[in-house]
Amino acid sequence: MRMPIAMAASIAALALLANAPAQAQGAPQTVQLAKVDVVKTSTGYRASKVIGATVINEADDTVGKIDDVIIGADQKPYVVLSVGGFLGIGDKLVVLPYESLQTRSGKFTMPGATKDALKALPEFKYASK
Repeated sequence: MRMPIAMAASIAALALLANAPAQAQGAPQTVQLAKVDVVKTSTGYRASKVIGATVINEADDTVGKIDDVIIGADQKPYVVLSVGGFLGIGDKLVVLPYESLQTRSGKFTMPGATKDALKALPEFKYASK
């Protein structure tokens, strides 16, 4: 039994394509891996646990609530604080570097912060993406 010429040509073309380099995919990609201390990282704070936490100052006054955590375009973490409202009404969002927070006895603290000082910061608004 003879194979039709069209079918033989198709099989030959597929064989050539299968052995050709995959140039249609573009340049080869590489991934830089970083070693992470998994034990140290495991003792950090998960974003799901940080969001919603109350922030106090050194006098134990509540100065805000963490509304969100953002990784900026500079790849640094920021916290979005809700300040000045009452039960979520009339509050203002401000953003600060995550490193401005400290922890004391399991609570997030911002030494030197007051509600008035935080309310005086520019209002933060999410970009519509």
